[in-house]
Amino acid sequence: MKRVIRLAVVDPSDATRTQLKNLMLGVDTVWLEAECSRYEFFMDVAMQTQPDIALISLDADQEAAIKLIDELRKNVPACAVLVVSSSQEGSLILQVMRSGAQEFLSYPLQLEDFMSALDRVRHASRAGDDNEEVRDSQVITVAGVNGGVGSTSIAVNLACALAKDERNTIALLDLDLALGDADVWLDIIPDYTIQDVAENITRIDYSLLKRSLTKHDTGLFLLPRPVHIESEFKMGPEELQRIIALLKATFTHLVIDIGKSYNEMEIAAITASDTTLLVAQLDLPCLRNVVRLIQYFDQNENLGDKLKVILNRFGLNDTQISLGKALGIIGREVFWKIPNDFATMVESRNNGVPLIEQAPKAKLTKSYIDLAATFSKSSSEQDEEVPAKKKLFSFLGRG
Repeated sequence: MKRVIRLAVVDPSDATRTQLKNLMLGVDTVWLEAECSRYEFFMDVAMQTQPDIALISLDADQEAAIKLIDELRKNVPACAVLVVSSSQEGSLILQVMRSGAQEFLSYPLQLEDFMSALDRVRHASRAGDDNEEVRDSQVITVAGVNGGVGSTSIAVNLACALAKDERNTIALLDLDLALGDADVWLDIIPDYTIQDVAENITRIDYSLLKRSLTKHDTGLFLLPRPVHIESEFKMGPEELQRIIALLKATFTHLVIDIGKSYNEMEIAAITASDTTLLVAQLDLPCLRNVVRLIQYFDQNENLGDKLKVILNRFGLNDTQISLGKALGIIGREVFWKIPNDFATMVESRNNGVPLIEQAPKAKLTKSYIDLAATFSKSSSEQDEEVPAKKKLFSFLGRG
């Protein structure tokens, strides 16, 4: 199940290898698994890391590079081979393709050509495996509009409900770096935190990251916030983007629980996400902040379109704001309503046991299971729904 492509590059030239690396680091669907400066060493690298794609520069030694292509096709058949060269000689291209390369790209490599080649390789890989369901990784950020609205409870229980589906592999990232408590909700004492990963991000790889996560009984993997509140720990958006990219390469779903400050780190998480669940309750302070956040994110269409409003603790007896009035205030539909069941939720939190294990038959738990199901559909299932929706709502305009 390929989501983010894991790629290894070999190029004896430091200058061109750096240029190739910089190009790939700007593509969030590509994880640079390994780099190598010697053709004769690359086979060992490929055997150890098992990348999805090998990118081979021919120019340093065409004969050695072509020999490497032939060895890769024999010894690592699942690894697709892309080659790049400043030469466009027809006999060279023919020789390279006969050796087993899927794509021949010209140097200097252009981003558009690189992305087109990746698409062709990805589609060829999907067509060659009829038994494997192909699903893209989903990043779901859970963001509270106010303190105490229950965003962490939603992030944790959504992740656990997703993990119960055997088709899914789930990671939960606690990005509330000061006061995050996802580990408490899951009664986990982690060996590593996001601080360990961030401080070693330049040399961490696919397998090492997974060993840095803590696995819960439900099957999800947690990457918690740092143990101590330390001013010395600094992590920027770039490091976070690399962590997210590697987690996407490993898991079908990544759930991110962010804080309430909406700083550059949390904005980076929202930017990298496919969906942002905006958690609120039916009270005036929450609804006011929903409006403010929607207006803020709507300034960037790519971010505003990702927002989905969730009403938590829906059905509280003391609320004086109706759902209809709330919809009028926020100006958009509510994506999901989590029913109020204070006693069940408090028991789950205090025991450090997620709802799906603590109260599997509760109405509250059923709501999380149904919510998780909306994020568990395969690409084919989602595609089948599109025509039906268009047909049903085609007469409605936006606005």
